Amino acid sequence: MNESAASSSNPHEASLDLSFSEDGRNDTFMIGNESFPASLLDLPAVVESYKTYDDSVLIKTADVGQMIMVREENDPAPEGVEYKHGLTPPMRDARRRRFRREPDLNAELVNQVEKHLISIMHGVSVSILLFSSLATC
Repeated sequence: MNESAASSSNPHEASLDLSFSEDGRNDTFMIGNESFPASLLDLPAVVESYKTYDDSVLIKTADVGQMIMVREENDPAPEGVEYKHGLTPPMRDARRRRFRREPDLNAELVNQVEKHLISIMHGVSVSILLFSSLATC
């Protein structure tokens, strides 16, 4: 890709095009006469981007949640719609290392606790609830 951009005598003449397919995730990136496959991927975490005009004050410009990955023709497409690594080396395999797995909750237990909380809000004594839950066990 760098060679295609550099081969033009005038860098402003190099034509760039990005066209998406029907699914909105797979696309073709064209630079000059060459085309490369590309994919729109979700990042594992939102990245804030900042800009400065005087090297001391930072101004937030955007929250970046997606990226377009351009690859060579013979490189395999990434699996899924979420890129498991972030933009920088410390975020490698970020989804597995930095974020908790969703807990496995028993739906019956959640419903029982919800009913107990509603009863407490309506004025039922906690000791009655404890006695009734021990009797059902």
